Amino acid sequence: MFGLFQKFRDGLAKTHDKLIGEIKRIVTRAPRLDAESLDELEAALIASDIGVETTLRIVEEVRKASAETREVDVVAIAQRIISEALASQPATLRVAAHAPTVVVLLGVNGTGKTTSTAKLAHLLKQDGRSVLLAACDTFRAAAIEQLKIWGERTGCDVIAGQYGSDSAAIAFDALDAAISRKCDYLLIDTAGRLHTKKNLMDEMAKLQRVLRKRLPDAPHETLLVLDASTGMNGLNQAREFHQTIGVSGLIVTKLDGTAKGGIVVAINRELKIPVKFIGVGEQVDDLQPFDAKAFSDALFS
Repeated sequence: MFGLFQKFRDGLAKTHDKLIGEIKRIVTRAPRLDAESLDELEAALIASDIGVETTLRIVEEVRKASAETREVDVVAIAQRIISEALASQPATLRVAAHAPTVVVLLGVNGTGKTTSTAKLAHLLKQDGRSVLLAACDTFRAAAIEQLKIWGERTGCDVIAGQYGSDSAAIAFDALDAAISRKCDYLLIDTAGRLHTKKNLMDEMAKLQRVLRKRLPDAPHETLLVLDASTGMNGLNQAREFHQTIGVSGLIVTKLDGTAKGGIVVAINRELKIPVKFIGVGEQVDDLQPFDAKAFSDALFS
């Protein structure tokens, strides 16, 4: 658990330093938190992208506490509320009643879908699971080769087709192979798509329909990969993808390179989509299963 906390702590360092710095500045300036201080606290929390709903709840609890005592532990209040909010959603990866468990990864270009697919494969392999990868990004240059390289690194076979070929057909063939080989997991890497482009969203829906022809309850997880550095734009992406396709969980990447790590809280709280994994670095083992307490402790400790 300490190792997990340290990874979270390192990955959230920029968000932590900015947020705690602002809270300390506000709290130490005034002996008692007045209306102006509470407004500043609200602005600081919103700036960290934790979301309006969570921000207002924290500020209201701080307001009540400051009416009763001078010694208000703002950090402890925020830490408790965020930990409770994040823990309300199931963070574990779903497992199919009968193998394989089919996981589709999607998102806009540049979020790290292919890398996250490989890192998730590594994580599952470390747990003793057999994993097959499907290269269904048939549009981006070198995407298939990139996944094949990751497949070699992680010891996973990759089912792939030619560039420009039908991604749904590749997904079907990959699922057929995963069933015949008795694999525990099939991870499907899809092409980057803008949440505002209807034809790309329709293609994603087609891929899901084709999978269900071979396995009625597939996919078991549809994970949206979000770049934390996009901040509140990530919330908008998640909302659109969820409404159009249906998202069962999130992988939030690049947390180590931004001060906008609070977006994890906003999406989880406002869209009720659980965060399943977070990316806190470039190494293959830097994708970590999400832990609400470790996250909130790292954010505020």
